[in-house]
Amino acid sequence: MNSTSLRILTPAKVNLILRVLERRPDGFHAIWSLMQTVGLEDELTFTIQPSDTPLIALRCDQAALAADHSNLVYRAAQLVLDQVDRTVNLSIALTKRIPLGAGLGGGSSDAAATILGLTRLLGLEWSVERMAGVGQQLGSDVPFFFLAPAAVVTGRGEQVRLVQVSGTRWIVLVNPGFPVETKWAYQRLSASRTAVRPLSQALQQLGSHPVLDWSEITRLAENDFEAPVFAEHPLLAQIKHQLLSQGAEIALLSGSGATMFGVFPDQVGAERAAAVFARDPKMKAYAVPTAGAPVTSVL
Repeated sequence: MNSTSLRILTPAKVNLILRVLERRPDGFHAIWSLMQTVGLEDELTFTIQPSDTPLIALRCDQAALAADHSNLVYRAAQLVLDQVDRTVNLSIALTKRIPLGAGLGGGSSDAAATILGLTRLLGLEWSVERMAGVGQQLGSDVPFFFLAPAAVVTGRGEQVRLVQVSGTRWIVLVNPGFPVETKWAYQRLSASRTAVRPLSQALQQLGSHPVLDWSEITRLAENDFEAPVFAEHPLLAQIKHQLLSQGAEIALLSGSGATMFGVFPDQVGAERAAAVFARDPKMKAYAVPTAGAPVTSVL
């Protein structure tokens, strides 16, 4: 094997619906979520060559993100190489465009892309199921990115059922400039509610449909994290109201935050709304289309 390289673009996701259900015996909460990828992407470049000494070298253009064994990309690479009887020198360059700690799944998408990239470079014939199983060890959102662009995700994230969302929409992502830690958000949610609201019949029916229409989604859109996270960060509630006033069909927190997003019927309206938020130097605003390929697309 000579030195070989490939490049993968890794999409962000939003949670069009996110219900947090009962705590499971393993300590994790069960979820029910409709996830959708959007056209904001990180970029990963992999270069691999044979070597007598195993080496993983990760470079990242964001100083705030560690480039060592604590990084999900590094950990994903190590998990794959641990299952391969081959010694290689692996170099990974990560270009971050998806904000950190934003509820957009950037780290999970990057991890999925790393698993995919290495299986391609090493000529491994792993199924999507096997790759998703490895990814599940790294984070609950990772399996989704092998099957995107849209899916109903249940369990702790390992159960992913593809759906088709008909029609096109544009998404305005508004990141307030601060992160929300997922563990903290789960703790606040648990402390703030006296009981778990059961999954509605409407959502159960929605989850059985192979094709979804945006009118169905917008009618049922919700995120259980909003109440506890808004209580601590009222700015996010203000962003939600601003998105709606700018013409968004729905506006929600993505994941546990801190990014808010609005769904717009067209590009012009989305770009106009994003420009309003971009005037604040503390915020980052993006107008991007829905879809975006799953990480199984390699450049």
